[in-house]
Amino acid sequence: MNHIAAIQQALREAGLDGWLFYDFRGSDPLAARILKLDPTRHMTRRWYYLIPAQGTPTKILHQIEPHSLDDVPGESRLYLSWQEQHAHLKQALASLGQAPKVSMQYSPLNAIPYISRVDAGTIELVRSFGVDVATSADLVQRFEAVWTDEQYASHCQAAVALRQIVDEAFGRVRHEIACGAVFTERDLQQDILTRIAARGMHTYAPPIAAANAHAADPHYSPPAQGSAPIRTGDLVLIDLWAKNTAPGSMYGDITWTGFVGESVPARHAEVFAIVAAARDAAIAFVRQEVGAGRFPCGGDVDDVCRHVIQDAGYGDRFIHRTGHSIGEEVHGNGANIDNLETQDNRRLLPRTCFSIEPGIYLAGDFGIRSEVDVYITEREAIVTGIPIQTAIVPILSLTPIKADG
Repeated sequence: MNHIAAIQQALREAGLDGWLFYDFRGSDPLAARILKLDPTRHMTRRWYYLIPAQGTPTKILHQIEPHSLDDVPGESRLYLSWQEQHAHLKQALASLGQAPKVSMQYSPLNAIPYISRVDAGTIELVRSFGVDVATSADLVQRFEAVWTDEQYASHCQAAVALRQIVDEAFGRVRHEIACGAVFTERDLQQDILTRIAARGMHTYAPPIAAANAHAADPHYSPPAQGSAPIRTGDLVLIDLWAKNTAPGSMYGDITWTGFVGESVPARHAEVFAIVAAARDAAIAFVRQEVGAGRFPCGGDVDDVCRHVIQDAGYGDRFIHRTGHSIGEEVHGNGANIDNLETQDNRRLLPRTCFSIEPGIYLAGDFGIRSEVDVYITEREAIVTGIPIQTAIVPILSLTPIKADG
């Protein structure tokens, strides 16, 4: 199979002797995706799949589930007892040579939790056989986060649709205010969900629709009952993400802010300008580095962005990483733009996508975040879902929309 041959080539390039996959009852979804396993197959017992840098892969399977890895090539070794399981594993690893270096879904000190899928006991077991266990972080990114042309196209479709929905959602707020109706954060959230579904798209969780102080909560979700009404003079933040329903489609994820008025107050505009400057500095840094054929670490981009907000005196109000990998999940498994919550030293790879979304959160007052998605090629960094927001939207100055939204 081509993807197994590609993995073996990557192992040789990385100086690794093999890649050991392990799963128990779906404990490692990365393994299933990278190996292209049938997601509907019922598997209840532990299995191992060892891909050597050269040669034939080995499957270690329980006797009652001998077909668990029929989707991938290799020689099967069946076990019944735990002793047989350990013996097969030891023998397979020994075939790689003396003191082999093997990659697993493990992250030293749990630095990158997206990669930490194998439990400590299994790592201990493998090491007990004289194996040097290395993190698979870079390999996972290469085989999980790199997009095809079709996947990039699906992301662009999603990004364009989300930008349209932003304009429509702010237009809906304007219409409801003009009519004197009670329109809540929850109403706005449900309006956005309806527009996502109407475009044949899917989202794993409802969007954020937050007014005023609620916008200072980065993960705010309006309650089903008692949601705050949106009124004239309110700041409104919406964060929305979605993808096409076709298998293999990629998410888009953006955040915009608006103000329910004819013009935006100076205080709000000042904070937005700082956030936008941080966002643009991060984008410019990525473009500069990629254009020169260099691919920075995710943590490096976070530092560039964060320094702008720190220099403006709001460092303690930027309370999350600058961005995250984007894939089939909105939070993907490639390099994150993060040197705050984790020290992500993975380099950004060509044909991967991530968000840039700095924010300033003034508890009890308001919050501003501006989020864009960036896709990089071998020489270019492309912001999708344009235009980029350059100022808070004065919602009451928008062109009216029809009553039906």
